[in-house]
Amino acid sequence: MREHPKSELHKCGKMFGVLLYEGGYLAAFSAKLDGSYHHEGFVPPVFEMTQEPIGHSKEESRRLQRLLFANYNFLNGKGESKNLLEIFANEKPIVPADEWFNTSNIIHHTSNILPPSGAGECCAPKLLQYALTHGLKPIQLAEFWIGAPSKTEIRQEGQYYAPCSGRCVPILRHMTQGLDDLEILDFRFKISDVPKPEILFEDDYLMVVNKPSGLLSVPGKSDEPSVESMLRAKAVHRLDQDTSGLLVLAKTPDVYKTLQRYFQRRDIFKRYEAVCKPNLKSKILNLQSEGQIDLPLLPNPYDRPRQMVDLEHGKPAITRYVIRERRDDGTILVDFYPLTGRTHQLRVHAAHPDGLNAPIVGDRLYNGDASLNGANDGLINGASRLQLHAAEIRFVHPVTQQEMHFCSPFL
Repeated sequence: MREHPKSELHKCGKMFGVLLYEGGYLAAFSAKLDGSYHHEGFVPPVFEMTQEPIGHSKEESRRLQRLLFANYNFLNGKGESKNLLEIFANEKPIVPADEWFNTSNIIHHTSNILPPSGAGECCAPKLLQYALTHGLKPIQLAEFWIGAPSKTEIRQEGQYYAPCSGRCVPILRHMTQGLDDLEILDFRFKISDVPKPEILFEDDYLMVVNKPSGLLSVPGKSDEPSVESMLRAKAVHRLDQDTSGLLVLAKTPDVYKTLQRYFQRRDIFKRYEAVCKPNLKSKILNLQSEGQIDLPLLPNPYDRPRQMVDLEHGKPAITRYVIRERRDDGTILVDFYPLTGRTHQLRVHAAHPDGLNAPIVGDRLYNGDASLNGANDGLINGASRLQLHAAEIRFVHPVTQQEMHFCSPFL
């Protein structure tokens, strides 16, 4: 490697990867490093284009992109080869953030699907392609971030991350066929035996329950159970699958609509408890005891369900926080008061370097370190889990007009 790639890493950071195979290891970096695809000690790109596909019209540009993607060919463990167009043919279209609010563009993307930009240039596909084309037997693969933290996605130096769902997972789904012994470091959490929610209050109009970690609030794409399907009531708001705590459900359509209006007008008070770990140990002493985080969010089109900070296109996301305790083990106990209700808002605001810069312990999406060391850090009742809990909620009953106040301490 040349002597000066550090300058790029210090400025914007980059994902690196390592693949162990029988007899040795391979290393890779995503896309280019210091302006080049080639550095000594790293595998080469799967396909190296001589120049960017630039056309005189949008249609010509798409034609050139299609030609480029047709030249990205990937093997799998069965010896079968597919190019990017074949791999992404049945995938849902990815709409860039700057085009989300243009309906005609969304329709255009839906009717004329191309793989996402940068597909095939990430570490995992590059490493596997090199191994398979050279007759090596892959054993383990991991990706990690080096350099300055990302200002959009949650990426911190030295932490491990799962392959991105938008660009990499479709490719890896093809490439790993026939590689049954390969282990790819992937932190998505699954619970086989999910406990039932605890009912704290119920009348003819609504229910308040304590949702356990690992249980969906509402039905998803799979057949996994959810609070709604178990209790035959409609969740007025949602908690992430890994988040535990207080959840309100409506038993009639009118009550549901009224409670929805409460949330929209911010007439419902909510408090969350979380155990966070600052990225730098010295940071725990410098953190302000309380404050407000204002970082707009939107879904990461290349890595769902992750959210990302986007100051231009993101929707407003505001969180007030109070640090209740600074612990000897380097963690802090934080109360979060969300003033908006974006997906993963508290998790991103906690982890982002411009937020609290203290990821929630056990967070497998935004705290890469959690999945290697979280088995101890996140141990609750014998199970590793996200240390985020909806601990308090207060609202006015939409029918009886009584003040409803529920507390469910986490720690």
